[in-house]
Amino acid sequence: MRVTMSVKSIRGLGLALSVWLLVSGCTTIKETATDLKTSISSLFGRSDENQTAEELATAGMDYYDEGEYKKAIDHFQRLKDIYPFSKYAMLAELKLGDAHYRIEQYDDAIFAYEEFEKLHPRNEAIPYVIYQIGRSYFDRVTTPDRDQNAARKALETFQRLIKQYPGDPYARSAADHIVACHKSLSGHAFGIGVFYYKSKHYKAALSRFRSVVTEYPDVGYHQPALEYIVRSEKKLAEESVPDKEAPDAPARGDEPGSG
Repeated sequence: MRVTMSVKSIRGLGLALSVWLLVSGCTTIKETATDLKTSISSLFGRSDENQTAEELATAGMDYYDEGEYKKAIDHFQRLKDIYPFSKYAMLAELKLGDAHYRIEQYDDAIFAYEEFEKLHPRNEAIPYVIYQIGRSYFDRVTTPDRDQNAARKALETFQRLIKQYPGDPYARSAADHIVACHKSLSGHAFGIGVFYYKSKHYKAALSRFRSVVTEYPDVGYHQPALEYIVRSEKKLAEESVPDKEAPDAPARGDEPGSG
């Protein structure tokens, strides 16, 4: 049960709230933060079972700042469930995504962020929310030889952010991640091309190498893909030439039994 708050945790709450204000910038949340700061004393002596929306929000932010993300999630979720129309609900909706992201629960983070975007499509935090959706996909990208669905989802999300908010700072950060997504996807396509080439499936290999050059130029696999394109085309050309060692077809009149 959360009964008291230390001076250190109160200061941490102020810092967390400052970060939130930088992200959102909306009047409603600023007023919410002011209310939280001026009423922290109301937490002393209150039990978790009887906490108000304000107290749940404050405790959740405190836990979040301390790195107690699972406890923060519990408080933010209860705030949403018990007080869905509270002025603190928007804060809980966003921080749920952040807390899930922090402990690498990426599916839950994506769900929370997408729900926030649907509920508040015009909120000033939306560029950050879209960026975090992209990061939740991006952070699951491993090596080019593994499944690239996460890389494709991340790429689509970052591209959407840049298209919708081209001048936003988060869009500029997304551009760097797009390059990394291209590297992963091109590496995957290149690796499949090499596999096909070694398996003597030159037509399939050629298709993969061409996709690397056209879809992901200048991200690390461009030059080797070009070299494999030349080699694959050469192999295909060789396959199309009749075998010189095969016996020539008999001339007309020379077939067995003629004459």
